[in-house]
Formats: sequence, C-alpha cells, structure tokens
Amino acid sequence: MTDRIPLKRALISVSDKTGLIDFARALAARGVELLSTGGTAKALREAGLTVRDVADATGFPEMMDGRVKTLHPAVHGGLLALRDNEEHMVAARSHGIAMIDLLVVNLYPFEETVAKGADYADCIENIDIGGPAMIRAAAKNHAFVTTIVDVGDYAALLAEMDENDDATSHAFRQHQAQIAYARTAAYDAAVSGWMAQAVGEDTPRRRSFAGTLAQPLRYGENPHQAAAFYRDGSDRPGVASAKQWQGKELSYNNINDTDAAFELVAEFDPAEGPAVAIIKHANPCGVARGASAVEAYRRAYDCDRTSAFGGIVALNTVLDGETARAITEIFTEVVIAPGASDEAREVFAAKKNLRLLTTGGLPDAGAAGLAFRQVAGGFLVQGRDNARMTRADLKVVTRRQPSEQELGDLLFAWSVAKHVKSNAIVYARDMATVGIGAGQMSRIDSTRIGKRKSEDMAEALGLDQALTIGSAVASDAFFPFADGIEALAAAGARAVIQPGGSMRDDEVIEAADRLGLAMVFTGQRHFRH
Repeated sequence: MTDRIPLKRALISVSDKTGLIDFARALAARGVELLSTGGTAKALREAGLTVRDVADATGFPEMMDGRVKTLHPAVHGGLLALRDNEEHMVAARSHGIAMIDLLVVNLYPFEETVAKGADYADCIENIDIGGPAMIRAAAKNHAFVTTIVDVGDYAALLAEMDENDDATSHAFRQHQAQIAYARTAAYDAAVSGWMAQAVGEDTPRRRSFAGTLAQPLRYGENPHQAAAFYRDGSDRPGVASAKQWQGKELSYNNINDTDAAFELVAEFDPAEGPAVAIIKHANPCGVARGASAVEAYRRAYDCDRTSAFGGIVALNTVLDGETARAITEIFTEVVIAPGASDEAREVFAAKKNLRLLTTGGLPDAGAAGLAFRQVAGGFLVQGRDNARMTRADLKVVTRRQPSEQELGDLLFAWSVAKHVKSNAIVYARDMATVGIGAGQMSRIDSTRIGKRKSEDMAEALGLDQALTIGSAVASDAFFPFADGIEALAAAGARAVIQPGGSMRDDEVIEAADRLGLAMVFTGQRHFRH
C-alpha cells in the first residue's frame, strides 16, 4: 500500500455549495480534473471552471428526476478499484473505467427538510441514495481514495495537499473515512427515526441516535472520565444552541446542570411573568415567580441560600441589569436566559469566570421528543416527560377545597417537582419554593429534609417560624402511608398535590381530612431518576 496518493481526478457532488467555488478553483489550480453532477456541475461551469459531467463518464444521462445518475460501474469502479491489484486494474482498463482519487459529497438536506416541517413526500424525495453509496465505497477504499463529506474539511484537505505535493497521506485518508462513515450512519439514523415517527412506530426493532461534536470537554463528571458534548441537530432552544458571551469553557457538569435549569424554568410561560430557577447538581434549590426578574431571583435565592452558592441560574425572560447585579452578589457558575440586555452583559463582564448563555427562546415544555439512558448491554428509550397539568385536571379528594391561592401554589409546586430527583417533595408559597427534599430513598425523608431546609433558611432570614408554614406541597408520586401526610401537616403545610393511586389512598385521605389539609389528585406522576 502506498502511503501518499496524488489527487488527479475528483468527483464533486454537493447539495450544500458553501465554499464550493473557491475549493474547486484550488483543486483545479493543483491540476485536479473535476467530474461532477447536475447542479454542482452547473455552478462550477458558471464560475468559469472546466468540469466533466458524470453522464459523459457513464454513458448514461441523469434520469428519473435525478434519482439515477451515479449508481454506475464507471463511478463505483473508479472508487472501489484497488490500484495495487493487477486484476482490478485490467478490469478497469477493459471497461474504460477511470480512477477517482477524491470524492467530495455532502448529502441531500434530509434533516433540514424534516426540521422545516415538510410533508411526507418531500421528505422522501430528500433521502439521498447515490451519495451514501459513493461515500461508503470511497471510504472503504481509503487506501487509495480520499473522502470529504463536510464543508468544514475543505481547508484541511488543501493544507494536506500542500504538505504532500498534491497528494494525501494514508493517515489523512483513514481519518476522513471514519468521518465519512459517521456521516452516513447519522444520516441513516435520521431517516429511520423520522420514518418510525411517520408510521407511528413507538418501539422500532432497531433504534439509532446520532450527534455532531459540539466540543471536546476537559473531562466528564470526574477528572478521570473522558467526555465530549454532541448536538443532535434539533432546533430545541437550550444549551446546545446557546451563544456563550463570556467565561471559560463549560464543563460536563455545567452543561448537565444548565440544561436541567433551563428545562425547569421553561415550564413557566413568560407571558404570565418572570420566573427564575437556581440549580445545584441537577436539582433545584430555589424556584420562584415574581413581578420582575430580580424579584423572582431573590425569592428563589431565599429558598436555600447555602445551596445556591456556585449554582446555575436560569431565567424565562431577558436578563436585565438589575437582575444581573443581584446575581453577582454571590458566586454563580452559569446564567442562561433567552436574552440579555447590554447593561446585563456589562455587569457580568466584571465577573470573567461567570458564564453567560443566551438562547433566543425557550424550549417548549410540552413538546414531544425522546429521552434515552444507557444501561449495561443496552439503553432505555422513552418519551420526554412533557405532561402538563391545569386546574381542570385536578381531582379534589378531601372535604376541604383548596383556595384559589392554594391551587396556584399547588400547580406551581407540581411543575417544579417534575424536575426534582425522586423521591421529590416541594413546598411552595406565593409562587416560590420554600423547601425542597430531593433524591431520597424514602418519601418521608424528603418531606423532613424539605422542612429542615426551610427552618434553616427561616433562621438565616431572622424569622421565627419555618417558611413551610401555610405552604402547598407537591409530591412526585403517591404517599404509600399516612405518615407522609402527617409529616407535611407538622411542617405547616395546608394543601397537597399528588398523583394518588396508593393501596392506602383511603388512609391518606382520612389523615388529610383529620388534619384539615386540602388534597388534590393528578392521576399522573413525575418520577425523575
């Protein structure tokens, strides 16, 4: 096998023509013959470049609306022939097959077509056939053929040619072959995933996921773990699509926690007022609404000031200067919001280690989608927890009806509990969390932890009673025993929202009635493991 292969003949067929003309000119200037198809050939000719149509090489015109043009031995023989195999070369000469040393292909824009909401027929027409076939052929024969599938690799190829007298090294071709196979794999994953959805197949026999590298990370959850961040190509606003205005590179844990914060705050419609969520280790330590963003922030901060230190702050509205100044009163790792004013960015500029991200919008908390998690030997796939709850969905099961204010606080607490690790207990009052118990093996432990945090915060604020007095409480799953309700009453709670469905619901309801609590059932739970 020869390490360096001169590039004498290139087949270029691209849907994304970004940088095409300059790239093709650079190839031509290095003596590379250009072979092309359809729209790509037309663009090259209009730019004054000499190009040969694939149809001339194959002896067959493009046909069937362009569906058939490169699926021909004259193309695939030129890509697949082993140059050091005499039998291959004799066959190529006898059939008039010329070698192709460079393949430049980017595929029909299937993912973009789906993202635009195109109809079924249009999506089908944007499934590339000849492109993937050529890419796979060229990549398989990387001992002799260079494959380029990303516009971003044009410059790297030209630099490689300059370093190797218009040739490419085996290491470069091998690297590009891996990129090529990853691209066709991602493309097929997009097509199969879309088709499963289109035909209503919730559990397809085979499931594939793909992503594009956003950035290598310094390490994962811990320094001994390698890690990287990938984008999935969706248009959902969030960390993957955000613009980072300042601060050092995000870490694995920063990305995970920032995503948790932004998804939580997106539960609250900005048309109904500002909301702020403060996250630590993927759990909220304070969430609140307010008449202004700064009020929402201060109320969220007053739920658990200790845990908020070094946390992540998410807003559902544009970050303003006053709120930015309040946030900088303590050390904060990341702030994410749909936007930020010039004044807010100026305030943060003095805190060089604070990362500021803006997304241009909020993710739709009710949108469908998939979530997956790896387990030994496989992975679990489920729909996103996009369930929403309204007052009309609630079933009052106690003698006492919740008041209007309690109903508002119950729904607020329920929205927060959806984003708290199980077992989750969320105390709320006046649209702000006042105590959170998260991630405990026992629900009553979460109940007690939330109360204890509330007592600690009351002491820090100079108050003479726990913040949970008069609160509404959300539980992400049912209470298996009446002791949980009794613990909530002891904490001063006045209303409870929970899924219901326990074998002992009657006992739990009786305890609530006995203690004067109002309780509503949702018929829906929000486990988050």
